[in-house]
Amino acid sequence: MNTEPNIKQAVPFFMIADMISSLAFYIDQVGFELKMKWVPAGRIEWCWLQFGHASIMLQEHMKTGEYTEHKKGLGVCVCFMCNDAVALYHTFRSKGLAVNEPVVENGLWVIKLTDPDGYNLLFESETDVSEETKYSDWIAAGK
Repeated sequence: MNTEPNIKQAVPFFMIADMISSLAFYIDQVGFELKMKWVPAGRIEWCWLQFGHASIMLQEHMKTGEYTEHKKGLGVCVCFMCNDAVALYHTFRSKGLAVNEPVVENGLWVIKLTDPDGYNLLFESETDVSEETKYSDWIAAGK
């Protein structure tokens, strides 16, 4: 009898407005890699992206029906647990991304990006720095 868990991984599946813009954001700026894609009519309509051990799926939605423009990204936040979120902050800034200044929340350095469709991406890493400390204040204090 197989005792290995049946569930392997949970992968967020984002319905997006424009595949080209989203791929530019996730691959060129954030650092994800394209692992799988579906190209039924000469262009990518669905894909699986991976960044380290984290994955997401993207698919362009139809302009009518269940996935209308006003519903994209609403209330969705994905947390990526990292070894060093502050290092990613510097990487993202060097690529010109609008990334929030790191702040300590719940014992974690937290940085936030918002993708072209309004999905919130949080990159977090453990720290012993005091709660609610902003990165700029921590640096100014000589840490």
